[in-house]
Amino acid sequence: MRINGFSGMDIDSMVKSLMTVQRVPLDKMNQQKQTLQWTRDNYREFNSQLVNFKNKLSDFGKQSTTNTQVSTVSGNTTAVKAEANASASVEPMEVIVNKLATKSTASSTAELTAGTAATTLKTTLSQITGAGSSDNYKMKINNKEIDVSSSDTIEAVIIKINSSGAGVTASFDQISGKFSVLAKEYGAAANVNIESGAATATSGDLSGLLKLSVTNAVDGQVTIKNAAYPSGRTFDTSDNTLNVNGIKLTMLQATGTSGSSIVNTQSDPTKALDSVKAFVNLYNELVDKINTKTTEARYKNFTPLSDEQKKEMKESEIKQWEDKAKSGLLKGDSILTSAASNMRSTVVSYLGDLSSVGITTGLYHENGKLKIDEEKLKNALSTDPQKVLNIFQGSSADPSKKGLFADLSKQVNGTLDQMVSKVGTSKFDTAVTGVFKQESMIGRQIKDYDKRISSMTVRMNAMETRYYKQFSAMEEAMSKMQAQSSSLTNSLG
Repeated sequence: MRINGFSGMDIDSMVKSLMTVQRVPLDKMNQQKQTLQWTRDNYREFNSQLVNFKNKLSDFGKQSTTNTQVSTVSGNTTAVKAEANASASVEPMEVIVNKLATKSTASSTAELTAGTAATTLKTTLSQITGAGSSDNYKMKINNKEIDVSSSDTIEAVIIKINSSGAGVTASFDQISGKFSVLAKEYGAAANVNIESGAATATSGDLSGLLKLSVTNAVDGQVTIKNAAYPSGRTFDTSDNTLNVNGIKLTMLQATGTSGSSIVNTQSDPTKALDSVKAFVNLYNELVDKINTKTTEARYKNFTPLSDEQKKEMKESEIKQWEDKAKSGLLKGDSILTSAASNMRSTVVSYLGDLSSVGITTGLYHENGKLKIDEEKLKNALSTDPQKVLNIFQGSSADPSKKGLFADLSKQVNGTLDQMVSKVGTSKFDTAVTGVFKQESMIGRQIKDYDKRISSMTVRMNAMETRYYKQFSAMEEAMSKMQAQSSSLTNSLG
Protein backbone atom coordinates (compact mmCIF):
# COMPACT_ATOMS: atom_id res chain seq x y z
CA MET A 1 0.00 0.00 0.00
CA ARG A 2 1.35 3.40 -0.95
CA ILE A 3 0.59 6.51 1.18
CA ASN A 4 0.46 10.09 -0.10
CA GLY A 5 3.08 12.42 1.35
CA PHE A 6 2.75 15.22 3.85
CA SER A 7 3.06 17.86 1.13
CA GLY A 8 -0.58 17.47 0.30
CA MET A 9 0.15 16.22 -3.21
CA ASP A 10 -1.99 13.30 -4.48
CA ILE A 11 0.94 11.14 -5.46
CA ASP A 12 -1.20 8.11 -6.46
CA SER A 13 -3.16 10.22 -8.91
CA MET A 14 0.00 11.79 -10.30
CA VAL A 15 1.70 8.40 -10.78
CA LYS A 16 -1.45 6.96 -12.30
CA SER A 17 -1.63 9.88 -14.71
CA LEU A 18 1.99 9.43 -15.70
CA MET A 19 1.58 5.67 -16.12
CA THR A 20 -1.54 6.09 -18.24
CA VAL A 21 0.58 7.73 -20.89
CA GLN A 22 3.35 5.16 -20.52
CA ARG A 23 0.92 2.24 -20.76
CA VAL A 24 -0.48 3.26 -24.16
CA PRO A 25 1.81 0.88 -26.12
CA LEU A 26 1.01 -1.97 -23.67
CA ASP A 27 -2.73 -1.32 -23.93
CA LYS A 28 -2.43 -1.31 -27.71
CA MET A 29 -0.66 -4.69 -27.69
CA ASN A 30 -3.34 -6.15 -25.42
CA GLN A 31 -5.99 -4.83 -27.80
CA GLN A 32 -4.24 -6.38 -30.79
CA LYS A 33 -3.92 -9.69 -28.99
CA GLN A 34 -7.61 -9.63 -28.03
CA THR A 35 -8.62 -8.87 -31.61
CA LEU A 36 -6.52 -11.80 -32.80
CA GLN A 37 -8.14 -14.09 -30.22
CA TRP A 38 -11.63 -12.98 -31.31
CA THR A 39 -10.65 -13.62 -34.93
CA ARG A 40 -9.44 -17.09 -34.00
CA ASP A 41 -12.72 -17.81 -32.18
CA ASN A 42 -14.65 -16.78 -35.31
CA TYR A 43 -12.57 -19.19 -37.36
CA ARG A 44 -13.25 -21.96 -34.88
CA GLU A 45 -17.01 -21.52 -35.31
CA PHE A 46 -16.58 -21.92 -39.06
CA ASN A 47 -14.25 -24.88 -38.53
CA SER A 48 -16.96 -26.57 -36.45
CA GLN A 49 -19.60 -25.96 -39.13
CA LEU A 50 -17.29 -27.16 -41.91
CA VAL A 51 -16.37 -30.36 -40.05
CA ASN A 52 -20.06 -31.01 -39.40
CA PHE A 53 -20.86 -30.38 -43.08
CA LYS A 54 -18.08 -32.75 -44.16
CA ASN A 55 -19.33 -35.44 -41.77
CA LYS A 56 -22.85 -35.04 -43.11
CA LEU A 57 -21.56 -35.29 -46.69
CA SER A 58 -19.99 -38.61 -45.72
CA ASP A 59 -23.35 -39.77 -44.35
CA PHE A 60 -25.19 -38.51 -47.43
CA GLY A 61 -22.65 -40.32 -49.59
CA LYS A 62 -23.84 -43.69 -48.34
CA GLN A 63 -26.12 -45.35 -50.84
CA SER A 64 -28.81 -45.97 -48.24
CA THR A 65 -29.49 -42.24 -47.77
CA THR A 66 -30.74 -41.71 -51.34
CA ASN A 67 -32.07 -45.19 -51.95
CA THR A 68 -35.74 -45.13 -52.96
CA GLN A 69 -36.25 -48.90 -52.94
CA VAL A 70 -37.54 -50.44 -49.72
CA SER A 71 -37.79 -54.18 -49.03
CA THR A 72 -40.10 -55.65 -46.42
CA VAL A 73 -40.32 -59.21 -45.11
CA SER A 74 -43.61 -60.97 -44.38
CA GLY A 75 -44.46 -64.53 -43.44
CA ASN A 76 -41.47 -65.81 -41.47
CA THR A 77 -40.01 -62.45 -40.37
CA THR A 78 -37.35 -63.91 -38.06
CA ALA A 79 -35.43 -65.98 -40.61
CA VAL A 80 -34.40 -63.25 -43.09
CA LYS A 81 -33.56 -59.55 -43.20
CA ALA A 82 -33.79 -57.77 -46.59
CA GLU A 83 -32.19 -54.49 -47.72
CA ALA A 84 -32.81 -53.16 -51.23
CA ASN A 85 -30.42 -50.98 -53.23
CA ALA A 86 -31.40 -48.41 -55.84
CA SER A 87 -31.59 -51.00 -58.65
CA ALA A 88 -33.58 -53.60 -56.71
CA SER A 89 -36.21 -55.59 -58.59
CA VAL A 90 -39.79 -55.11 -57.37
CA GLU A 91 -40.70 -58.72 -58.14
CA PRO A 92 -41.59 -60.60 -54.90
CA MET A 93 -39.34 -63.44 -53.75
CA GLU A 94 -39.96 -66.42 -51.52
CA VAL A 95 -36.92 -67.26 -49.39
CA ILE A 96 -36.31 -70.59 -47.64
CA VAL A 97 -33.24 -70.83 -45.39
CA ASN A 98 -32.27 -74.50 -45.53
CA LYS A 99 -29.31 -74.09 -43.18
CA LEU A 100 -27.11 -71.32 -41.79
CA ALA A 101 -23.40 -70.98 -42.43
CA THR A 102 -21.34 -71.66 -39.32
CA LYS A 103 -17.95 -70.63 -38.00
CA SER A 104 -15.23 -73.12 -37.31
CA THR A 105 -14.58 -73.75 -33.62
CA ALA A 106 -12.15 -75.61 -31.41
CA SER A 107 -13.61 -76.45 -28.01
CA SER A 108 -12.91 -78.64 -25.01
CA THR A 109 -14.28 -82.15 -25.39
CA ALA A 110 -14.75 -82.39 -21.62
CA GLU A 111 -14.88 -80.11 -18.60
CA LEU A 112 -11.58 -78.68 -17.43
CA THR A 113 -11.21 -79.48 -13.73
CA ALA A 114 -8.85 -78.27 -11.04
CA GLY A 115 -9.07 -80.95 -8.39
CA THR A 116 -11.97 -80.29 -6.03
CA ALA A 117 -12.01 -76.53 -6.75
CA ALA A 118 -14.14 -74.97 -9.47
CA THR A 119 -12.25 -73.91 -12.58
CA THR A 120 -12.38 -70.13 -13.12
CA LEU A 121 -10.65 -67.50 -15.24
CA LYS A 122 -8.12 -67.15 -12.41
CA THR A 123 -7.19 -70.85 -12.46
CA THR A 124 -3.57 -71.31 -13.60
CA LEU A 125 -2.56 -73.91 -16.17
CA SER A 126 -0.55 -75.77 -13.55
CA GLN A 127 -3.74 -76.20 -11.47
CA ILE A 128 -5.72 -77.86 -14.28
CA THR A 129 -6.09 -81.60 -13.80
CA GLY A 130 -3.53 -83.42 -15.95
CA ALA A 131 -1.13 -80.46 -16.12
CA GLY A 132 1.84 -82.46 -14.92
CA SER A 133 5.16 -80.66 -14.25
CA SER A 134 5.59 -78.69 -17.48
CA ASP A 135 7.07 -75.19 -17.10
CA ASN A 136 5.32 -73.86 -20.21
CA TYR A 137 2.82 -74.84 -22.89
CA LYS A 138 2.71 -74.33 -26.63
CA MET A 139 0.39 -74.76 -29.61
CA LYS A 140 -0.19 -73.17 -33.01
CA ILE A 141 -3.51 -71.65 -34.13
CA ASN A 142 -3.63 -70.88 -37.85
CA ASN A 143 0.19 -70.86 -37.91
CA LYS A 144 0.41 -68.37 -35.03
CA GLU A 145 2.43 -69.79 -32.15
CA ILE A 146 0.94 -69.50 -28.67
CA ASP A 147 3.57 -69.80 -25.94
CA VAL A 148 2.41 -69.52 -22.33
CA SER A 149 3.76 -70.24 -18.87
CA SER A 150 2.36 -72.86 -16.51
CA SER A 151 1.74 -70.01 -14.06
CA ASP A 152 -0.48 -68.14 -16.56
CA THR A 153 -4.18 -68.07 -15.76
CA ILE A 154 -6.90 -69.16 -18.17
CA GLU A 155 -7.71 -65.44 -18.52
CA ALA A 156 -4.10 -64.70 -19.53
CA VAL A 157 -4.20 -67.50 -22.12
CA ILE A 158 -7.37 -65.99 -23.62
CA ILE A 159 -5.71 -62.58 -23.88
CA LYS A 160 -2.62 -64.04 -25.60
CA ILE A 161 -4.70 -65.98 -28.13
CA ASN A 162 -6.98 -63.00 -28.90
CA SER A 163 -3.99 -60.72 -29.47
CA SER A 164 -2.02 -63.23 -31.55
CA GLY A 165 -3.49 -62.23 -34.91
CA ALA A 166 -4.69 -65.77 -35.57
CA GLY A 167 -8.15 -64.60 -36.66
CA VAL A 168 -9.92 -66.25 -33.74
CA THR A 169 -11.63 -65.35 -30.48
CA ALA A 170 -10.96 -67.44 -27.38
CA SER A 171 -13.32 -67.70 -24.40
CA PHE A 172 -14.03 -69.80 -21.33
CA ASP A 173 -17.49 -70.90 -20.16
CA GLN A 174 -17.40 -71.05 -16.35
CA ILE A 175 -20.70 -72.94 -16.28
CA SER A 176 -19.63 -75.85 -18.48
CA GLY A 177 -15.94 -75.53 -17.64
CA LYS A 178 -15.01 -75.64 -21.33
CA PHE A 179 -12.49 -73.58 -23.29
CA SER A 180 -13.32 -72.59 -26.87
CA VAL A 181 -11.63 -70.90 -29.83
CA LEU A 182 -14.01 -69.47 -32.45
CA ALA A 183 -13.08 -68.28 -35.93
CA LYS A 184 -13.87 -64.60 -36.53
CA GLU A 185 -15.06 -65.26 -40.09
CA TYR A 186 -17.57 -67.69 -41.57
CA GLY A 187 -16.78 -70.38 -44.11
CA ALA A 188 -14.27 -73.13 -44.75
CA ALA A 189 -11.59 -70.59 -45.70
CA ALA A 190 -11.56 -69.48 -42.06
CA ASN A 191 -11.45 -72.96 -40.47
CA VAL A 192 -9.54 -73.08 -37.20
CA ASN A 193 -6.31 -75.04 -37.62
CA ILE A 194 -4.82 -76.33 -34.36
CA GLU A 195 -1.29 -77.78 -34.22
CA SER A 196 -0.09 -79.42 -31.03
CA GLY A 197 2.94 -78.03 -29.23
CA ALA A 198 5.92 -80.40 -29.03
CA ALA A 199 5.77 -82.05 -25.61
CA THR A 200 9.17 -82.18 -23.89
CA ALA A 201 10.39 -82.54 -20.32
CA THR A 202 9.72 -78.87 -19.69
CA SER A 203 7.18 -77.95 -22.40
CA GLY A 204 3.64 -79.29 -22.66
CA ASP A 205 0.98 -79.40 -25.36
CA LEU A 206 -1.53 -76.58 -24.67
CA SER A 207 -4.16 -77.95 -27.05
CA GLY A 208 -4.02 -81.29 -25.24
CA LEU A 209 -4.24 -79.69 -21.81
CA LEU A 210 -7.29 -77.69 -22.91
CA LYS A 211 -8.75 -80.82 -24.61
CA LEU A 212 -9.40 -78.89 -27.84
CA SER A 213 -11.17 -80.56 -30.75
CA VAL A 214 -11.87 -78.73 -34.03
CA THR A 215 -15.25 -78.58 -35.75
CA ASN A 216 -14.99 -77.20 -39.28
CA ALA A 217 -17.31 -74.53 -40.68
CA VAL A 218 -20.15 -75.37 -43.06
CA ASP A 219 -21.68 -73.17 -45.73
CA GLY A 220 -25.25 -72.00 -45.53
CA GLN A 221 -27.86 -72.89 -48.12
CA VAL A 222 -30.83 -70.82 -49.32
CA THR A 223 -33.60 -71.59 -51.80
CA ILE A 224 -35.24 -68.62 -53.57
CA LYS A 225 -38.40 -68.73 -55.67
CA ASN A 226 -40.19 -66.10 -57.77
CA ALA A 227 -42.94 -65.98 -60.39
CA ALA A 228 -40.45 -66.52 -63.23
CA TYR A 229 -38.87 -69.55 -61.52
CA PRO A 230 -41.48 -71.09 -59.20
CA SER A 231 -39.46 -74.26 -58.57
CA GLY A 232 -36.74 -72.15 -57.04
CA ARG A 233 -32.95 -72.04 -57.20
CA THR A 234 -30.60 -73.01 -54.39
CA PHE A 235 -27.65 -70.81 -53.46
CA ASP A 236 -24.73 -71.47 -51.12
CA THR A 237 -23.49 -68.77 -48.76
CA SER A 238 -20.37 -68.83 -46.61
CA ASP A 239 -21.31 -65.81 -44.47
CA ASN A 240 -25.13 -65.93 -44.29
CA THR A 241 -25.56 -63.04 -46.74
CA LEU A 242 -26.61 -63.11 -50.37
CA ASN A 243 -27.22 -60.40 -52.98
CA VAL A 244 -30.06 -61.31 -55.35
CA ASN A 245 -31.78 -58.98 -57.82
CA GLY A 246 -30.44 -55.87 -56.09
CA ILE A 247 -31.51 -57.04 -52.62
CA LYS A 248 -29.13 -57.98 -49.84
CA LEU A 249 -30.50 -60.92 -47.88
CA THR A 250 -29.15 -61.67 -44.42
CA MET A 251 -30.01 -65.10 -43.10
CA LEU A 252 -30.77 -65.08 -39.37
CA GLN A 253 -32.02 -68.60 -38.72
CA ALA A 254 -33.08 -71.74 -40.57
CA THR A 255 -36.64 -71.65 -41.83
CA GLY A 256 -37.54 -75.00 -40.24
CA THR A 257 -41.26 -75.44 -39.63
CA SER A 258 -41.95 -71.71 -39.40
CA GLY A 259 -42.56 -71.35 -43.13
CA SER A 260 -40.80 -69.32 -45.80
CA SER A 261 -40.10 -65.58 -45.87
CA ILE A 262 -41.72 -63.38 -48.52
CA VAL A 263 -39.68 -60.37 -49.65
CA ASN A 264 -41.57 -57.51 -51.31
CA THR A 265 -39.87 -54.41 -52.71
CA GLN A 266 -41.43 -51.09 -53.65
CA SER A 267 -40.34 -47.57 -54.43
CA ASP A 268 -40.59 -44.97 -51.66
CA PRO A 269 -38.79 -41.67 -52.40
CA THR A 270 -39.54 -40.15 -48.96
CA LYS A 271 -36.22 -40.95 -47.29
CA ALA A 272 -34.18 -39.97 -50.33
CA LEU A 273 -36.14 -36.71 -50.68
CA ASP A 274 -35.54 -35.89 -47.01
CA SER A 275 -31.81 -36.58 -47.42
CA VAL A 276 -31.47 -34.27 -50.42
CA LYS A 277 -33.45 -31.54 -48.64
CA ALA A 278 -31.24 -31.90 -45.55
CA PHE A 279 -28.13 -31.54 -47.73
CA VAL A 280 -29.50 -28.44 -49.46
CA ASN A 281 -30.40 -26.83 -46.13
CA LEU A 282 -26.92 -27.49 -44.69
CA TYR A 283 -25.24 -26.19 -47.84
CA ASN A 284 -27.36 -23.04 -47.87
CA GLU A 285 -26.74 -22.39 -44.16
CA LEU A 286 -22.98 -22.66 -44.69
CA VAL A 287 -22.95 -20.44 -47.77
CA ASP A 288 -25.16 -17.88 -46.01
CA LYS A 289 -22.94 -17.74 -42.93
CA ILE A 290 -19.77 -17.35 -45.02
CA ASN A 291 -21.32 -14.56 -47.08
CA THR A 292 -22.62 -12.79 -43.96
CA LYS A 293 -19.27 -12.90 -42.15
CA THR A 294 -17.11 -11.94 -45.13
CA THR A 295 -19.27 -8.87 -45.88
CA GLU A 296 -19.90 -7.80 -42.27
CA ALA A 297 -19.25 -4.13 -41.44
CA ARG A 298 -15.92 -3.34 -39.72
CA TYR A 299 -15.89 -0.62 -37.04
CA LYS A 300 -12.22 0.29 -36.67
CA ASN A 301 -12.90 2.94 -34.02
CA PHE A 302 -14.29 0.28 -31.69
CA THR A 303 -11.20 -1.39 -30.25
CA PRO A 304 -11.21 -3.95 -27.40
CA LEU A 305 -11.82 -2.36 -24.01
CA SER A 306 -9.20 -2.36 -21.29
CA ASP A 307 -10.05 -3.44 -17.74
CA GLU A 308 -9.89 0.20 -16.65
CA GLN A 309 -12.34 1.23 -19.34
CA LYS A 310 -14.76 -1.54 -18.40
CA LYS A 311 -14.84 -0.35 -14.79
CA GLU A 312 -16.47 2.88 -15.94
CA MET A 313 -19.16 1.18 -18.11
CA LYS A 314 -22.36 -0.77 -17.57
CA GLU A 315 -22.61 -4.42 -18.70
CA SER A 316 -25.03 -3.49 -21.49
CA GLU A 317 -22.63 -0.77 -22.70
CA ILE A 318 -19.71 -3.21 -22.67
CA LYS A 319 -21.71 -5.72 -24.73
CA GLN A 320 -22.78 -3.11 -27.29
CA TRP A 321 -19.21 -1.89 -27.61
CA GLU A 322 -17.72 -5.38 -27.98
CA ASP A 323 -20.35 -6.37 -30.55
CA LYS A 324 -19.07 -3.50 -32.65
CA ALA A 325 -15.44 -4.40 -31.92
CA LYS A 326 -15.98 -8.03 -32.98
CA SER A 327 -17.86 -7.11 -36.16
CA GLY A 328 -16.14 -7.56 -39.50
CA LEU A 329 -13.06 -9.40 -38.22
CA LEU A 330 -13.40 -11.86 -41.13
CA LYS A 331 -14.50 -9.30 -43.71
CA GLY A 332 -13.06 -10.31 -47.09
CA ASP A 333 -11.21 -13.25 -45.50
CA SER A 334 -9.38 -15.15 -48.23
CA ILE A 335 -9.89 -18.62 -46.72
CA LEU A 336 -13.65 -18.25 -46.43
CA THR A 337 -14.22 -16.40 -49.70
CA SER A 338 -12.22 -19.09 -51.50
CA ALA A 339 -14.22 -21.79 -49.73
CA ALA A 340 -17.52 -20.26 -50.89
CA SER A 341 -16.19 -19.75 -54.42
CA ASN A 342 -14.88 -23.32 -54.69
CA MET A 343 -18.13 -24.82 -53.40
CA ARG A 344 -20.15 -22.74 -55.86
CA SER A 345 -17.86 -23.82 -58.72
CA THR A 346 -18.31 -27.46 -57.72
CA VAL A 347 -22.09 -27.11 -57.66
CA VAL A 348 -22.10 -25.26 -61.00
CA SER A 349 -20.18 -28.16 -62.58
CA TYR A 350 -23.18 -30.38 -61.71
CA LEU A 351 -25.85 -27.79 -62.44
CA GLY A 352 -27.01 -29.35 -65.70
CA ASP A 353 -27.71 -32.69 -64.03
CA LEU A 354 -29.08 -31.05 -60.88
CA SER A 355 -31.56 -28.87 -62.76
CA SER A 356 -32.85 -31.93 -64.60
CA VAL A 357 -33.97 -33.40 -61.26
CA GLY A 358 -35.38 -30.15 -59.82
CA ILE A 359 -32.39 -28.49 -58.08
CA THR A 360 -31.27 -25.05 -59.23
CA THR A 361 -29.33 -22.05 -57.89
CA GLY A 362 -31.07 -18.87 -56.80
CA LEU A 363 -30.58 -15.34 -58.07
CA TYR A 364 -27.12 -13.73 -58.18
CA HIS A 365 -27.64 -11.75 -54.96
CA GLU A 366 -28.43 -15.01 -53.15
CA ASN A 367 -24.77 -16.04 -53.58
CA GLY A 368 -25.25 -19.51 -55.00
CA LYS A 369 -27.88 -20.89 -52.65
CA LEU A 370 -29.69 -23.98 -53.90
CA LYS A 371 -33.43 -24.30 -54.47
CA ILE A 372 -35.53 -27.45 -54.79
CA ASP A 373 -38.59 -28.13 -56.92
CA GLU A 374 -39.87 -30.91 -54.66
CA GLU A 375 -42.37 -32.34 -57.12
CA LYS A 376 -39.78 -32.56 -59.88
CA LEU A 377 -37.22 -34.13 -57.55
CA LYS A 378 -39.76 -36.58 -56.14
CA ASN A 379 -40.74 -37.61 -59.66
CA ALA A 380 -37.07 -38.14 -60.62
CA LEU A 381 -36.52 -40.27 -57.51
CA SER A 382 -39.56 -42.37 -58.36
CA THR A 383 -38.93 -42.84 -62.09
CA ASP A 384 -35.13 -42.97 -62.30
CA PRO A 385 -33.58 -43.23 -58.82
CA GLN A 386 -30.23 -44.39 -60.22
CA LYS A 387 -29.83 -41.11 -62.11
CA VAL A 388 -30.26 -39.11 -58.91
CA LEU A 389 -27.96 -41.48 -57.07
CA ASN A 390 -25.24 -41.01 -59.69
CA ILE A 391 -25.40 -37.20 -59.42
CA PHE A 392 -24.85 -37.15 -55.69
CA GLN A 393 -22.89 -40.34 -55.01
CA GLY A 394 -21.10 -41.00 -58.29
CA SER A 395 -21.42 -43.75 -60.86
CA SER A 396 -20.00 -47.23 -60.38
CA ALA A 397 -19.87 -47.49 -64.18
CA ASP A 398 -17.56 -44.45 -64.35
CA PRO A 399 -15.14 -44.31 -61.39
CA SER A 400 -13.89 -40.89 -62.55
CA LYS A 401 -17.24 -39.39 -61.53
CA LYS A 402 -17.12 -39.29 -57.74
CA GLY A 403 -20.41 -37.45 -57.29
CA LEU A 404 -21.33 -34.05 -55.84
CA PHE A 405 -20.99 -35.16 -52.21
CA ALA A 406 -17.44 -36.46 -52.68
CA ASP A 407 -16.33 -33.42 -54.70
CA LEU A 408 -17.73 -30.98 -52.13
CA SER A 409 -16.10 -32.98 -49.35
CA LYS A 410 -12.76 -32.62 -51.11
CA GLN A 411 -13.20 -28.84 -51.31
CA VAL A 412 -14.18 -28.60 -47.64
CA ASN A 413 -11.21 -30.74 -46.65
CA GLY A 414 -8.89 -28.29 -48.41
CA THR A 415 -10.44 -25.38 -46.50
CA LEU A 416 -10.01 -27.23 -43.21
CA ASP A 417 -6.32 -27.80 -44.04
CA GLN A 418 -5.91 -24.04 -44.44
CA MET A 419 -7.63 -23.39 -41.11
CA VAL A 420 -5.47 -25.92 -39.29
CA SER A 421 -2.37 -24.18 -40.66
CA LYS A 422 -3.55 -20.64 -39.88
CA VAL A 423 -5.64 -21.09 -36.74
CA GLY A 424 -4.65 -24.40 -35.14
CA THR A 425 -8.13 -25.94 -35.26
CA SER A 426 -8.93 -29.64 -35.78
CA LYS A 427 -10.13 -31.21 -39.04
CA PHE A 428 -12.13 -33.77 -37.12
CA ASP A 429 -13.62 -31.98 -34.10
CA THR A 430 -16.84 -29.95 -34.12
CA ALA A 431 -16.27 -28.57 -30.60
CA VAL A 432 -16.07 -24.78 -30.27
CA THR A 433 -14.34 -24.86 -26.88
CA GLY A 434 -11.35 -27.09 -27.60
CA VAL A 435 -7.69 -26.15 -27.25
CA PHE A 436 -6.01 -24.59 -30.28
CA LYS A 437 -2.77 -26.04 -31.58
CA GLN A 438 -0.01 -23.55 -30.79
CA GLU A 439 1.98 -24.38 -33.92
CA SER A 440 -0.17 -22.32 -36.26
CA MET A 441 0.21 -18.88 -37.74
CA ILE A 442 -2.16 -17.21 -35.27
CA GLY A 443 -0.90 -19.40 -32.43
CA ARG A 444 2.65 -18.15 -33.01
CA GLN A 445 1.43 -14.56 -33.23
CA ILE A 446 -0.40 -14.84 -29.90
CA LYS A 447 2.64 -16.47 -28.31
CA ASP A 448 4.74 -13.53 -29.54
CA TYR A 449 2.22 -11.05 -28.10
CA ASP A 450 2.33 -12.88 -24.76
CA LYS A 451 6.11 -12.62 -24.68
CA ARG A 452 6.15 -8.92 -25.57
CA ILE A 453 3.30 -8.09 -23.20
CA SER A 454 5.04 -9.90 -20.35
CA SER A 455 8.30 -8.06 -21.02
CA MET A 456 6.61 -4.68 -21.26
CA THR A 457 4.54 -5.33 -18.10
CA VAL A 458 7.80 -5.89 -16.18
CA ARG A 459 9.12 -2.58 -17.53
CA MET A 460 5.91 -0.77 -16.63
CA ASN A 461 5.99 -2.11 -13.08
CA ALA A 462 9.62 -1.02 -12.73
CA MET A 463 8.77 2.41 -14.09
CA GLU A 464 5.86 2.79 -11.68
CA THR A 465 8.10 1.83 -8.76
CA ARG A 466 10.68 4.38 -9.92
CA TYR A 467 8.07 7.15 -10.07
CA TYR A 468 6.98 6.39 -6.52
CA LYS A 469 10.62 6.43 -5.34
CA GLN A 470 11.18 9.76 -7.05
CA PHE A 471 8.11 11.28 -5.43
CA SER A 472 9.14 9.81 -2.07
CA ALA A 473 12.57 11.41 -2.42
CA MET A 474 10.93 14.71 -3.31
CA GLU A 475 8.65 14.38 -0.28
CA GLU A 476 11.65 13.75 1.94
CA ALA A 477 13.50 16.79 0.57
CA MET A 478 10.47 19.02 0.98
CA SER A 479 10.00 17.76 4.54
CA LYS A 480 13.62 18.66 5.38
CA MET A 481 13.24 22.09 3.82
CA GLN A 482 10.05 22.65 5.80
CA ALA A 483 11.83 21.64 9.02
CA GLN A 484 14.76 23.96 8.27
CA SER A 485 12.38 26.81 7.48
CA SER A 486 10.52 26.30 10.75
CA SER A 487 13.78 26.20 12.71
CA LEU A 488 15.02 29.40 11.06
CA THR A 489 11.73 31.17 11.74
CA ASN A 490 11.82 30.13 15.41
CA SER A 491 15.42 31.32 15.84
CA LEU A 492 14.61 34.73 14.35
CA GLY A 493 11.55 35.07 16.54
